[in-house]
Amino acid sequence: MADLKIAKLPDRKWTTITFRAWPELTVALDQYAQLYGQTYGQSEPVPELIPFMLEALLKSDKAFLRANRLATGAGAAPPPSSPSPPRET
Repeated sequence: MADLKIAKLPDRKWTTITFRAWPELTVALDQYAQLYGQTYGQSEPVPELIPFMLEALLKSDKAFLRANRLATGAGAAPPPSSPSPPRET
């Protein structure tokens, strides 16, 4: 099984954000969605995966986390997260 940055998606409800992506990114997102389906045995459309991909990026971006802590105080909580199940290993 592939070691993807995001875990299998939980049940969810969304707010809508629209953005445009260049063709190379669209191809890469489609490839990621295909690998996600192979890994978890359940395909998900790219728009369902993007919020979890962005969340994984924000949680792993040390400069963002450091700047966020400095801006909000040393003991501040990390950015809000979605209700994701534990990552399978």
